[in-house]
Order: sequence, then C-alpha cells, then structure tokens
Amino acid sequence: MLWRVLSLWKPSATCFFQLNQQRRMHDRNKKAMAFIAKGWNALKEVDRVIDYCELNDTRLIPLLLRAKENFELALEADNTNTHARYWLSRLHMKYHVPGANKAVGAALLVEAADMGDADAQFALGCQLRIENDYVQSDQQAFYYLQKAVDQLHPGALYLLGAVYLTGDCVKQDIASALWCFHRASEKGHAGAAIAFGSLLLKGVKVPETITKFSAKRGSATRKAGKGKESLAVDPVEMAREKFQIAAKAGCDLGFKWLARLEEEERRLLTEGYSD
Repeated sequence: MLWRVLSLWKPSATCFFQLNQQRRMHDRNKKAMAFIAKGWNALKEVDRVIDYCELNDTRLIPLLLRAKENFELALEADNTNTHARYWLSRLHMKYHVPGANKAVGAALLVEAADMGDADAQFALGCQLRIENDYVQSDQQAFYYLQKAVDQLHPGALYLLGAVYLTGDCVKQDIASALWCFHRASEKGHAGAAIAFGSLLLKGVKVPETITKFSAKRGSATRKAGKGKESLAVDPVEMAREKFQIAAKAGCDLGFKWLARLEEEERRLLTEGYSD
C-alpha cells in the first residue's frame, strides 16, 4: 500500500524550490560559521597576549587583520548571520585594527541585537548604560538587557540582577534579583553565584520560584511536612552549592567563601563538644 502511495506522489516544482533554498541557506550558514571560527581563533590569540603589550602593538596587526577579514567573509557568505555582525562590531569598537570605525561597529552591534543575537543584546545594553549627558538611554539599556535575559544570557542575567538589587532605573525587587543571580549561576557565572550565596547568608529569603526550580533539579531544597507540598530550604547548603560553582569557574572569592563556611562549621562543632 505504501509503495502505491509513493508512486502516486509527485513532488511539485515549489517543493523542489523550497528544498533547494533550504540547502543553499544551510551551505551559506556552514560556510559563514567556518569563517567565524577562523576569525575568533585569531582574536583569541590577540586576547591572550594583549594585556602584555601596547594596544597598537604592530605584532598584533596581522592577527587583527586576519580576524577582520574572516568576519567580513562570513557576512559575505551569509548576510543574515548575527554572530558575524557581533564579532565584527567588537573588532571595530574594541581593537586597534587598521580601518576600525566605531560608528560602523555601533551600527553592526545594533543590527545584531535587533536580529536577536543574545551576545549583541547584552553588549548593547552595557554600552547604553554608560553615562551620557546627551542621551537618556537607561530604558533602552534595560530593553536590550531584558531581551538577552529572555534568552538566558548569563552576563545579562547577572547585570539585570544587580539592577534589581540596587533599584537602579527600576523599582528595587530582591526576589527578581535572586532569580536572575540563580539562573546565571546555573550557567556557571561566578559573580552571580557569589552574589546569590552571600545574600542567602545575610538572611535574604529565597523566592518560591527558585525553591520549586531547585527541588526539580535536586539541589539543597527538600520537601517538608506530611501530606503537604511545602518546600524547605537549607540556606547554608544552597549557598555552599553556589560558592562551589564560583570556585569551579576559578573565582578566588568562591574558594574564600567555602573556606569561611568550613571554618564556621568547625567552630560550631568545637563549641558543641565543649558544652
């Protein structure tokens, strides 16, 4: 029966056209990503040594030109590629590459952000937060940061958490700040992990949205009570988990907070024996 159906089915010209278009788009994207990888590797080498030399050191020029050429080739291969736009914007705005133009970089960054690139949205939000006497950009910055947060960008989550914590340009909301720090820490952001853990140790109450999320992930949250779905949180254990995330990311503060917790536990144990 199946072979009879297949024998009767004849793909239309429109179907062939759509398949061909999809194949071409895939090929263009694949080619663009290969160029981006080459440009990113060159830029990574620049970042590895740039702290030990002058920004306009001539030894960096070949690497910067290689990165610029590859990002431009990536855009030629696929003009819809947001990653190529973002990295090329960084090159124009941050590095002393021959032919760099900050206005071009800013335009590319806005384009990439508006096209939905989370890294570009975060970077643009940070740029707009810089004080400017001529432009009121706080709301625009918040808009792009929120867009990046919607895609769970760890840097944007951390920064938005700080905004909610301080009440800078928005109404102070500790629960929202904790949620942002929590989600960013889950993605390995050391600063967010430290912020969340230290707030817990200060006695800040964990919002129910986080306790439910943590219960599903099997962290330091546990169900308590008979026949009830209530949730109880061990703040010290949850804080320890966050500091471990920071330590794993190589953050010195993570190690210091873990050592401080261990020291406090030893002190309490000693006092318990002495009683």
